[in-house]
Amino acid sequence: MCGRYAATADPDELIEAFEVDLDASGEASRSVLVNPQDPPVGAPDYNMAPSKQAPVVLTRAPRGPDGEKQPDADPVRQLRHLTWGLVPSWAKDPKVGLRMTNARAETLLDKPAFARAATARRAIVPAAGWYEWQVSPVAVDAKGKPRKQPFFMHRADGDQIGFAGLYEFWRDRSAADDDPGAWIVSFTIITTAAEPGLDRVHDRQPVVLERATWQDWLDPATTGPDEVRAMLESPGPGRFEAIPISTAVNATRNNGAHLLERLPDDQLVGVVNPATGEVLGE
Repeated sequence: MCGRYAATADPDELIEAFEVDLDASGEASRSVLVNPQDPPVGAPDYNMAPSKQAPVVLTRAPRGPDGEKQPDADPVRQLRHLTWGLVPSWAKDPKVGLRMTNARAETLLDKPAFARAATARRAIVPAAGWYEWQVSPVAVDAKGKPRKQPFFMHRADGDQIGFAGLYEFWRDRSAADDDPGAWIVSFTIITTAAEPGLDRVHDRQPVVLERATWQDWLDPATTGPDEVRAMLESPGPGRFEAIPISTAVNATRNNGAHLLERLPDDQLVGVVNPATGEVLGE
C-alpha cells in the first residue's frame, strides 16, 4: 500500500519538472476535510495523508469560464490539486474515498471503481518519496507487539518521483447547479508488488513511472487495456533507496524536512537493513 508520502515541491517546480502547460492549481474543488488543511493546499507537505488535497498532473481539455466543455479544445497537461481517495462518480457517499486511496495494478482493470478511469482518466502524482513501516522480526514495543520502524523510500538518483494514478469526478446531487462546492475531484495511487530490497520493508509499493512513460500515461487517447498494463510494468529493481527515519512521521500533525532525515544505526532496534537483510540493533 501507499498510505503516506512526501510532496515537497512547490507549484513552480512541478510545472517545470512535469512540463505542465496549464497551471490550474488555484482552481478550488470541494474538500472532504472537516478542518482547514495543514499545511495549506499548495504548500510543501512532508506528511501527505489520505483525504488531503495534493498536487496531481493530468491531461484534459480545458473548460470555459462557465465550466462548459469547449468542443474544439485540445487536451493540455495541467497541474491541479485533487483529494486523495478516489470517489467514483456513482458513489452515494464521498466517504467511500477513504477506502480507495490505492488501486492494485494486478486487478485495476477488473474493478468497477477503477476500470473506466484506468483507460480514460490517468494521472501522475508528484512526490519526493513515500513512507512505509517495517514490522520487526525480533523486537517488540512496550505493548509486546512487533516493533514498527518507519522508512522513507526515494529515488537513489534524487530525481522527481511520479506515481501512477487515476482521477475521478463526483457530484453532490443535492447541491445547486452553480455551486462550485458540488464537485469532488479525487485520485488514487496505483500499487504493485514491492521490488527486491524494498520488500524487506513492505510487500507493496507505488507504481513509479519513468519519465519516458509520462507522455503515454497522461495521453487520454491511450485507452487499450493491454497498453495500460504494459505501462504499469516495473523496469526492474535498483531505482530506490530506503532509509530508516524517526517515528515522528507516525503522527500526521508532524511535518517538515526533518521527517526525511536518516536515523543513525545506533538508534535502530531490531531493524532489517533493506539492502543486505542484516538485522540491526538486536
